[in-house]
This record gives sequence, C-alpha cells and structure tokens, in this order.
Amino acid sequence: MVAVVLLGTVGTGAVLWAADSSAERDRVQAGGPAVTPGEVTLKAPAARQLVFRNMAWGPHRDEIVTVPADHPDGPRTSSGVPCLRFHAAAGTGVCLRADRGPLQDTYRAVVLDEHLRELRSFPAAGIPTRSRVSPSGHLAAWTVFVSGDSYAGTDFSTRTSIVDVRDWNLRENLEEFDVIKDGRPYRSPDVNIWGVTFVDDDAFYATLATGGQTHLVRGDLGARTLTTLHQNVECPSLSPDGTRLAYKKRIPGASEDAPWRLYVLDLATMTETATAEQRSIDDQAVWSDGHTLLYAMPGDFGADLWTVPADGTGSARRLLDAAVAPAYLG
Repeated sequence: MVAVVLLGTVGTGAVLWAADSSAERDRVQAGGPAVTPGEVTLKAPAARQLVFRNMAWGPHRDEIVTVPADHPDGPRTSSGVPCLRFHAAAGTGVCLRADRGPLQDTYRAVVLDEHLRELRSFPAAGIPTRSRVSPSGHLAAWTVFVSGDSYAGTDFSTRTSIVDVRDWNLRENLEEFDVIKDGRPYRSPDVNIWGVTFVDDDAFYATLATGGQTHLVRGDLGARTLTTLHQNVECPSLSPDGTRLAYKKRIPGASEDAPWRLYVLDLATMTETATAEQRSIDDQAVWSDGHTLLYAMPGDFGADLWTVPADGTGSARRLLDAAVAPAYLG
C-alpha cells in the first residue's frame, strides 16, 4: 500500500509539473518580442519578408510568423500554424509537424499553399530535422531522424523524402537512389542521406554519409542517382546564383558535442572558405542574399538567428531572438 501511495504521489506530481511547464510556455515573458495574430501568406510580397518558427514563450510559440526583412526585430505576425521545421518558396510551404499523443508523438510532413492551408500530408518516420522547398515551389524535401536525435555522434539514422506538389509523386527514401561514389557504383547498408538543397526541379545537392565519412552529393531526380563530389560536407545550402554552397564542416580536434564550423564551397573550383563564425553550427544555413548567411544558434528561448558574411570577412551578429527555420519571401 505504501508503494502504491508513493507511486501515485510521484505520478500526480509529474503530471502537475508537466502541466505547469506547458502553461509556463504559454505565458508571455517580459522583454520578449511582440507577437500578434494576423494574416500570413507565402505569396511574393511587395516588401521582402522573413518567415520563421516563433520560439518566444507565449500563446504563439512554435507558430509560423512573419516580419519585414528590413526590420526583423519588429512586431511579429503569427499565422496560428504550428511547425517544428519549416521552409517556403514561390508560394509553397513545407511544415514538419508533431501530433501529440498520450504515450507517443507522431510526425507529419505537411505541404502548404500560399495561404498556409494544408494541401497534402505524409507520415514522417521520426523526429523532424531539415526541410526545403525548390525555388519554383514545385518540390518539397524533408529529413527526419529514424533513430537518434543528433548529428553529432554516429549512432543515428535518417530518412529523406522529396515530393513533387504538381502530381504528388513521392520519393519516400532517397537511400533507394543509385549512388556513384568516386566515379563507380556504390552500395552499402549504412548509407544515410540528409539536408537537401535544390538547384531546380530535377537537380539537388545533399549530404551522404557512409563508412564514417560524409560526402556532398549531386542528386538527379529523373535518373534517381546520387553522385559524390566532395568530402566532409553536411547540410549544404545553395547560393542564389547557384555557384556556392554554405555547409557545416567537421573540424579535427573539435569537441564531439560541437564538431562543426560554417564554411562556403565554390562549386567551380571546390575551394573552401571558412566563415568568421567560430562557434559550432548545427543548422542548414539560409542565404539572406548573395553575400550573407542566416542560421540558428541556441538561445534563451531555444534558438536565435544569426548572420555572418559568406566570404570569410566580418563577424557574426545576432539578427533576432527566439526564432528558427527561416525563409525569405520576395
């Protein structure tokens, strides 16, 4: 009886603690950004907009919000649409969403129209981690952790999918594509693919991991191939002019918990340039223009967005607090 009472007390306490923690997240904290509900669209605006997942505590936490790109620290307009990861281009959005269950959460990849209305959703096999939409808005890609929840170690497995929103043709697992490594066909059961960035509606870049190493690959949707190009490249992001890739690179001797630095690769010469950001970056950077990178770093509310020049000059600076998974509109 004593054991039953103790277990009941502990269980009740855990439930009350979880409920109080959840309620705390819904309370607006002093000093946080102003967030108000309103209309958010993915149409090309008259003035450039920055759209992202709001991390500020309050009733609109985890919802997709927008701010003027030239005034990112201004009031945020919240869509009411919750996402864990998000990206958008040309009127199409992809939202990786959690459906909370009493015992276990499940996840979905949701394709959104320009008014953030759900067009189609697909079951996701694990925890969301990366998402991208092609420049045309015709393709959406997402990556989830099937096992593990971090890229820092080696004990993880990913699943990356691409869907064509014009006919809903789904490539559910890019690991089924033919791999051409160092000019030869390659097969291995330990292949993992993640971090898609699109060139157009057929070509893309991504990370392929196998044998304890990571490789930049160029993918061909029509041919269903992945061709290795360069080693030690993770989470690539193609520049607006298509000539460079921003990516995170593992640095020898760095901490196992913080192994990466942010680099830029010239695709014509395969020359690597280290950015001025000296901290470890675990994100897929976004190009805010042809010269500047935008990426997330841990912050007081979960994550903040920072910028740094892509050419190795200057220094990193914080752009706005309590934000993650950004995309530019317009």
